[in-house]
Amino acid sequence: MEHFVLATFSFPVVLFTFLLVVVAGYWVLVALRVSRVDALDPVAPEALGLGRVPLSVALSLATVIAWVVSLVGDLLVGDSARPVPVLALLHTAVLAAALLGALFGTRAALVPLGRLFRDDPAPALVGCPCVVRTGRVDRTFGQAEVTTRAGETVIVQVRQPDTRAIRTGSTATLGEYDRSGRFFWLTT
Repeated sequence: MEHFVLATFSFPVVLFTFLLVVVAGYWVLVALRVSRVDALDPVAPEALGLGRVPLSVALSLATVIAWVVSLVGDLLVGDSARPVPVLALLHTAVLAAALLGALFGTRAALVPLGRLFRDDPAPALVGCPCVVRTGRVDRTFGQAEVTTRAGETVIVQVRQPDTRAIRTGSTATLGEYDRSGRFFWLTT
């Protein structure tokens, strides 16, 4: 146990120990509903290459992986009777391994985690009335504004199966959701 505590507060593990305390504090705030899981997301997670996984989840996972890899590396290197320059080089290698392990480990975990954070608008919005917001809606183009049952206004991609185009300001109802194209078919 003494080796574990000493390793936790030695270089390079101490860098990740501090971050791990911050991450734990953040998740305590989320559990107490003082903060939200997506509070760190200034942009959509897709823009950062995270799929549907919130930034806070990805950073937390990266921190935990880096902490574990650096702790294991520090325990393997130990405080042996090696010269100081060699120990410094080994600890720097452990730091690099921890960062790379965190990067690749987090990246590998994003795909399965993304399935947990998938939000499918189809069940909630099918059948809701909407107002067309683009100049036209046809088989290949269109957007509409819809108010969800929770009272939020969202813009969704829509398509019109008929040959006649629907114009701006027209009202319609969201029909079937096309998962592959990520749009709703309109019914008038």
